[in-house]
Amino acid sequence: MTASLVTPGSIIAKEGEHEHGEGTSLADGNIISTVVGYVRVNEGSISVSPSKPIVEPVVGDTVLCEVVKLNEKNGEAMILAVEGKPGSIQPQHLYGQFFVTGLVDRFMHQTSDALRRRDVCRAVVKEVEPVVRLDFRERDDCGVLHAICPPCGDTLQAELDGDWNVKCPTCGYQAYRALADNYGAGWAELDQGASALNNSGKRWGSAAEAMFAKGPAGRATFIAADVREDGRERTYFRFEGQGGGRGGGRQRAAPGTRLFVGGLPRDVGTDELSELFKSHGDMTDCVVLTDDAGVNRGFGFVTYAEKSMADAAIKALDGHRINGRRIGVRDADDDKKKGRKERKEPEGLKLYIGNLPFSATQDQLKAMVAAHATVNEVILATGPGGKAKGFGFVFIAEKDKGEAVVSALNNSEVEGRKIKVDIAKAKGGKGGRGGNRGGDGGGKSARELQALREEGEGGKKRNRRPRPKKD
Repeated sequence: MTASLVTPGSIIAKEGEHEHGEGTSLADGNIISTVVGYVRVNEGSISVSPSKPIVEPVVGDTVLCEVVKLNEKNGEAMILAVEGKPGSIQPQHLYGQFFVTGLVDRFMHQTSDALRRRDVCRAVVKEVEPVVRLDFRERDDCGVLHAICPPCGDTLQAELDGDWNVKCPTCGYQAYRALADNYGAGWAELDQGASALNNSGKRWGSAAEAMFAKGPAGRATFIAADVREDGRERTYFRFEGQGGGRGGGRQRAAPGTRLFVGGLPRDVGTDELSELFKSHGDMTDCVVLTDDAGVNRGFGFVTYAEKSMADAAIKALDGHRINGRRIGVRDADDDKKKGRKERKEPEGLKLYIGNLPFSATQDQLKAMVAAHATVNEVILATGPGGKAKGFGFVFIAEKDKGEAVVSALNNSEVEGRKIKVDIAKAKGGKGGRGGNRGGDGGGKSARELQALREEGEGGKKRNRRPRPKKD
């Protein structure tokens, strides 16, 4: 009989020399070890006795685990030990999976809202085959036992503050965890254990809902750059000549001091533009934009130290000719001078009428709606050359009659076409039944949705990128 320590995968004999016993398997004509242990040969059979007992979890066991992976609605934890069963865990039982619904008696949007990676937890085994399934919700002693602060690494303390039940004593980070009764081994200081801080069965408050509504951005964790609070002045590295902005970029100009210069000839560069504008005041910045090939894009920007200087430059140079071309000079931050004039809509409740025949007229729409409400205005959408787009808008004086008009006219026929009538979506995407209902556009066709977008953009179609031709 021999005794030597081997690890999983070690070749301990050739096939045929011995019969393979416990703790071994056959692979490519060899007998290999499947556990860490000692080789034993007894009456022609070779086996490996594990150095530690092999533990196989069963349904109902309690395990200690560390969270290693989190998805939106599920996650995975590495099982560290089975309580009451000392020994080694086989690879097929080393990881357990869990669902967001098994974390705590409360609605959770994502698993990361109740657990974080590296949290140490206690859980109950619910299934063993085909994979280990874990549950944290079944008992008060199950849940998070230890958690560290994501920004600074200190240990989080159990402390209830509105929606949050853990707080970092160093950087002030607050969050929510599905706490076990003996979280941080301080459960004896609480009348009902730390699980009482989970607010089981309660709705989330405004602070948490505001964070959840931001999506991934609201859940992001940023590493604390410096958490010292010992009175020393904080200093941060900066390259010589680098500003305080992103990558040392230009500082934001004061309102009214930055000018847009358009209509520049292709042979005009930054030096020529600076020479033209320098006589009107102290410039802090001047640039002519170019493409990847270094060719002038036909416009640039000039920034002055004071607004009065910029106003003087506009007065003197707007309309000035350079090499036969008239340039335009204006305040770069003034939307009114960019041609973004908002159209003033007629008064009243705005109704959308779609799927119209192209021959429909304003009088037809007015007569149709006038039977149910007072019509203030009718607008038929048209494209280039006045060609009808197949939809329009009617403004009615009685805002409380909108639902009645929709009910009476929706799916009625005009020249053999079933029209669609709805309360138009307000600008900014809010209000109205014409808004997006769960992402399906309120039942509108793709043509109608495109038409609505064009109407909201002032009737201007967006230029589509040309598709590359296939060979």
